[in-house]
Order: sequence, then structure tokens, then C-alpha cells
Amino acid sequence: MLRVLLFLVPLALAIYALVDCISSKDEEIKHLPKLFWILLIVLAWVIGPLAWIFVGRDRAFPGRGASARRPASGGWVAPDDNPDFLRSLNETRPAPREEEEELRGHDGDEENPPPAT
Repeated sequence: MLRVLLFLVPLALAIYALVDCISSKDEEIKHLPKLFWILLIVLAWVIGPLAWIFVGRDRAFPGRGASARRPASGGWVAPDDNPDFLRSLNETRPAPREEEEELRGHDGDEENPPPAT
């Protein structure tokens, strides 16, 4: 059983690193061109995938280089943590007084009520 694990764990690591390398954008790759990283991952069974995971790609970690609320990669942020989304709620939502006037059906002008239909 241990012999099987000694073969499967590096294989799984190499497959993960290869897929990650192929699917990453060219701007995220550091130190070597993508083709060299792919060759290194395929030819150097254990060292290649480990090198790719630790130094091959520019990964965004919270607290390093970017604020903790916004990822450096511009990735998805939960709506309650996204200040732009929260700000847009206040901009699109009418003021409470305007909501009451809309419910009553006129703009609050008492001297000129809307015509009856």
C-alpha cells in the first residue's frame, strides 16, 4: 500500500501543477516562460511541481501587497465585504421620504394633488 502512495502522491501533485500551469495567464507566471515550466513539471517529477507551486506563479495572499478586503488578483469578493457594492446600494436606493411619496402616488406637493382617475 505504501508503494502505491509513493507513486500516486507525486503523480497527483504533477497533474495538479500541470493543469494549474496550463490554465494560468502569462502575466501570472514568474521566472520562466510557460513552456519551460510545463517541461520542468513533466520531466522533473517531484521537483518540477513543487517549484511551480512555490515560485512559479504569482499568487495573491491576503495581507501581502493588497488590502485584506480586496484580493490583489481582482478576484471575487463577497458583497458584504465589497465597498463598491455597498456604496452602490446607497446610490440606487431612493431616500425614505421619496419612498413614502411614491407609495402615496404623488410628489408631496399638497397644493396641486394629482388628478383623480
